[in-house]
Amino acid sequence: MSEPMRPSQVDVDALLDDPSTHVIVCCGSGGVGKTTTAAALAVRAAERGRKTAVLTIDPARRLAQALGLRELGNQPKQVVEGFDPAGDLNAMMLDMRRTFDDMVLAHAGQERAEQILNNPFYQTISTSFSGTQEYMAMEKLGQLSASGQWDLIVVDTPPSRSALDFLDAPQRLSTVLDGRLIKMLSSPARVGGKGLRKIVGAGFGIFAKAVSTIIGGQLLADAARFVQAFDSTFGGFRERAEQTYRLLRSPGTAFLVVAAPEPDALREASYFVERLAGEQMPLVGLVANRTHPVFAGLAGARATAVAEEVESDGSAPMASAALRVHADRVAIAEREKRLLARFTRAHPDVALVGVPALPSDVHDLAGLREIGRRLAGE
Repeated sequence: MSEPMRPSQVDVDALLDDPSTHVIVCCGSGGVGKTTTAAALAVRAAERGRKTAVLTIDPARRLAQALGLRELGNQPKQVVEGFDPAGDLNAMMLDMRRTFDDMVLAHAGQERAEQILNNPFYQTISTSFSGTQEYMAMEKLGQLSASGQWDLIVVDTPPSRSALDFLDAPQRLSTVLDGRLIKMLSSPARVGGKGLRKIVGAGFGIFAKAVSTIIGGQLLADAARFVQAFDSTFGGFRERAEQTYRLLRSPGTAFLVVAAPEPDALREASYFVERLAGEQMPLVGLVANRTHPVFAGLAGARATAVAEEVESDGSAPMASAALRVHADRVAIAEREKRLLARFTRAHPDVALVGVPALPSDVHDLAGLREIGRRLAGE
């Protein structure tokens, strides 16, 4: 029987210490510890001398709590209390609406910006349009990188497969705002309806009535005014998004896929790995989070057999219980090894680092430091 394939190890400290590493993106499905991993990487990088900012896109408050902060805002906030690194640590949580507003103010003149910001259609898409959060995450990452204030930016991403939607968001938003339907909706205000009438011909009245019924007459008018005001501004949005996309593909960026050693999470991890490869994004490896390694040499089957022997004479119930706990732990460890080996067979070029589970959830800097040590293999 051939030896199981052994993946190469992710050298986390080498990654953090490398001055050419400027962005680390943690992605993966929900509930696998991306937020904690991102925060732990940022803490360890700061302690090793890097000027670091960590950006969370997940609306949960865990990151702020673990860093000892009451809350995080849309601009990086220095983490001071109980933290005195050689470098520097800053943290923030994406505010989608404020980031969108800032983009409008940056790219439009004062009068046009006011028209856009006060438009009801804009107020709808800036908070609920599909892809807006991911688009704004791209914009915020671009802002942080362009500022040159940080050596390293660590990005936490939304749970589920939408974590990679930020790769599609600029094109998706561009397609919608440049799309035929939006142009048709805006054409009546531009040319007195002639452009739209030309497109739909004799059925214009029926078409206009149908659209108004579906989305509402007022929203139709708002959309038309929004597109007119936004037209000259969107080119700047698209250019910024393309710059950030190039940043994500650059050698200075590193993607880490985070997964729990469970079938569903590893299936999602395979999706992320394949998608990143397809986009030619620089994948560093897989973080197998919350593993349960066993360091004692006693095999599970042997521990169960000894437990049965001890139980037969009833002389040492505590020893019997301990042996059964050990046997269960061995079974879990072996199952996790099989699952990770299956992942490695499917993705032999993906490096791996296992992070043993802590006995309790991480709630403070001490816990983040311990996670950082485990990421580094200490």
